[in-house]
Amino acid sequence: MKQSKLFISCMIIALCVIPLLTSCSEKRTNEAPAIYERDSVPIMTTYGVNTLISDSGVIKYRITAEEWEVNEVKNPSRWTFNKGLLLTQFDLKKHVLGFIQCDTAIYYDKERRWELHGHVQIVTEKKVEFYSSELFWDERNHQIWSRKFSRIKTPDKVLEGDWFKSDEQMTVYEIRRTKGWGIFKERELSPNSDGAMSMPSAPIDAAAQKNIQETVIN
Repeated sequence: MKQSKLFISCMIIALCVIPLLTSCSEKRTNEAPAIYERDSVPIMTTYGVNTLISDSGVIKYRITAEEWEVNEVKNPSRWTFNKGLLLTQFDLKKHVLGFIQCDTAIYYDKERRWELHGHVQIVTEKKVEFYSSELFWDERNHQIWSRKFSRIKTPDKVLEGDWFKSDEQMTVYEIRRTKGWGIFKERELSPNSDGAMSMPSAPIDAAAQKNIQETVIN
């Protein structure tokens, strides 16, 4: 009888100890989340930019921006201007033809495609003026367009609509879902964020750019 009780006690102890020994012998690994490519981090950030862009040795544009981020890791690669952009266009004799400015911009450099956002303003050589909150520009196909409320003003009329498409020079353009039409005689107006009207802001003054670095990109 005593031997039976002793045997039972030994079995109970064995059943309790064996799982503990097994769990201790197992290797434990510490797992961490996979580390992915940090494609959101720019490879270059430049402040106080005043850069000339040339095509085949001919200077075509000047980029003026407070901040310029270059990211070649993202797909597609891009330049980002989070603090505003002024893009001035030149002719072959380096005379100013017009300008584009906006609050933020993205340029997909390999695709040669622009996205402009926030208080987009354009003035062309023909004194055509364009205003919208968003604009897309395809340099390869020489087209610009917007799906936001847009206003285009010529010396004798103004057109407004929620769909806009044009060539780069804004000599041939189309506006759909038209909101209005008018003739300007005394004042030239553009919309502000509060709905008031004012002249578009002028390009950044040259004196203010005196200490800004200038480079040429070929």
